[in-house]
Amino acid sequence: MMESRNSVVDFSSDSTKLPLSVLLQTQKDLVNYRGLGVSVLELHHRSPEFTEILDATKSTLRELLKIPENYKILFLQCGASGQFGAIPFNFIGLKEARCAEFVITGAWSAEAAEEARKLGKVKIVHPEQNAYTTIPDPSKWDLGPDSSYFYYCADDSVNGVAFHFIPDSKKTVLISDMSSNFLSKPLDVSRFGVIFAAGQKSLGCAGVTVVLVREDLLESALNACPIVLNYKLQAGSIANTPPCYSIYIMHLVLDWIKSNGGPEAMEQNSIAKSKLLYDVIEGSGEFYVCPVDVKCRSRMNVVFQVGGPAGNDSLEQIFLDKAAGVGMTSLKGHRSVGGICASLHNVTLEETQKLAEFMMSFKNEHHLSSD
Repeated sequence: MMESRNSVVDFSSDSTKLPLSVLLQTQKDLVNYRGLGVSVLELHHRSPEFTEILDATKSTLRELLKIPENYKILFLQCGASGQFGAIPFNFIGLKEARCAEFVITGAWSAEAAEEARKLGKVKIVHPEQNAYTTIPDPSKWDLGPDSSYFYYCADDSVNGVAFHFIPDSKKTVLISDMSSNFLSKPLDVSRFGVIFAAGQKSLGCAGVTVVLVREDLLESALNACPIVLNYKLQAGSIANTPPCYSIYIMHLVLDWIKSNGGPEAMEQNSIAKSKLLYDVIEGSGEFYVCPVDVKCRSRMNVVFQVGGPAGNDSLEQIFLDKAAGVGMTSLKGHRSVGGICASLHNVTLEETQKLAEFMMSFKNEHHLSSD
């Protein structure tokens, strides 16, 4: 599905690889954008040329996800972490109680909850968890009628926990961070009040975050909300210079997704890729161990330990070194959890197969020393 360009496969969960066709088009436009004699980097953000890019990007995104007309599409800076602060600034005031409800299933939803606490009350709707390895039973969530919004992270790139369903927020405004799995499957946008996704996962390069927000929610921002975080101001006009180049890259990536079958094809590809690695893990006799509950394992971020349930730091380092030696990089897990994390956002099925074969070979070579 994606063209190969070299022998190195980058499994990073931070900034993922781009399709070769996107890079080749970027190479042309970097020096001379569409014959204008200027670089795409030099386009003025209010120029007709950039306005065309902006409108086309919104149009393609709306088409791919069938986004209803009563949703605004924003392209903002500050990344997903910036939206952790923007969300409460814009929506904590929807109800007088200024309370936001959260399901915490990993590092990113926990961080978002801490940001919300600065501006209101936070209610965790489930019992405390000792580790982020599962989604708490939804039938036991304690949701109330007075909360401004209900928030969850759809796929945590640190802990590898993913929702394969849309939670029932009991008519409370539903907000989701979809940075890790945005456009990896079809989505009923109308179920949500707000969706946001950082661009560097599967939409392009770092610097831009997509925000989809229902229009009727745009009147609730706190007076203290900064201009760059105020969704109503950003939806009404260009309030500050946008991340033009990152939007341009996203435009090319969205066209690539469309030409390769859209979210439906991306979903089938993600299922096939992640299954290759999870099958190796499950068939390894606990040489490899994924701590995440089977029913909520991420298709985008496959996390596992090497050398048994407790992990083996020295063996994991050997794994990382040998993988790098055969052209597979950025497999080290997040510093807060350790282990291995293979992020598959724009990695091909063939490249994932290469990792699966390496994992089997490494296990056969080292399994005796782990006994």
